[in-house]
Amino acid sequence: MKRHAHKAGKEKKTVMDAEPIKDQAPEAEAEAAEAEQPAAEEVPVDTAALQASLTAAEKKNEEYLNLLARTQADFDNFRRRNESVRADSYADGQRNVAAAMLPVLDNLERALASAGEDSPLKSGIELTLKQMQGAYEKLGVTVIDRLGEKFDPNLENAVMQGAPEDGEPGTVCMVLQKGYMMGKNVLRHAMVKVVPD
Repeated sequence: MKRHAHKAGKEKKTVMDAEPIKDQAPEAEAEAAEAEQPAAEEVPVDTAALQASLTAAEKKNEEYLNLLARTQADFDNFRRRNESVRADSYADGQRNVAAAMLPVLDNLERALASAGEDSPLKSGIELTLKQMQGAYEKLGVTVIDRLGEKFDPNLENAVMQGAPEDGEPGTVCMVLQKGYMMGKNVLRHAMVKVVPD
């Protein structure tokens, strides 16, 4: 038994002795590798080639930055153009709907004018007409009301000629059908009777 203990102790000693050898081995290998490599001073450096490479890289960098700036500007222009087209399309849609509803407004006005004072429908027609006029007001729709003013072909269609005694020459003497504008756009020209010049 003692023999085994002594042997185990001896083995321990051998293992402990071997460990420092292992630790020293990488250091020796590193020193040997350094000795094989030439010194940094011995490697020739081509500064002209490095400078040319750096100049080329800077030029390429400048090209990429210019391309990025142009792409960003193109995208900003596209976005602005797209917003403008979208806004114009929305406004066109509003004008088209407002123009399509004008006959309904005309018929409500005719119904109100023909309804008798005692008619139970008169108050309902009045309320509906007021609601329709309120909706048009919110959209910025206004009546072209130029009775007694000089005829303007941009706003009115002359469908009849009046008599000289109806007013000043070239003026609107009667509105046969109301015209409407939405902002600066004419939804429907007014149909008018004009005093001849």
